[in-house]
Amino acid sequence: QVQLEESGGGLVQPGGSLRLSCGASGSILRINRMGWYRQAPGKQRELVAAVSSSASTNYADSVKGRFTISRDNAKNTVYLEMNSLKPEDTAVYLCNADIVPLSLRVAYTYWGQGTQVTVSS
Repeated sequence: QVQLEESGGGLVQPGGSLRLSCGASGSILRINRMGWYRQAPGKQRELVAAVSSSASTNYADSVKGRFTISRDNAKNTVYLEMNSLKPEDTAVYLCNADIVPLSLRVAYTYWGQGTQVTVSS
């Protein structure tokens, strides 16, 4: 079985920083695209940032210049560095990844359970 698990969320004041981590575990052949989404109550889920297997990245306009996504392939882990946080960044942040299980030849999209980020004074 393949699973994703996020960590690093919490309560932070405006202007503060957090580092989110998401690790994949299980029988994995390879991981292609990895990304972070967020969802706040009453709002649509939106893509925050993504990184491809070739390390190319893309970001939502609202976080460009403040957030940085990266991956450590040896650890099957993706990170999201969040700086200059604003109250509007408050949401549940979810990790997802396109993963090829060891026993198969096709990729599946997996989701973590999410980690809460709250930006408030």
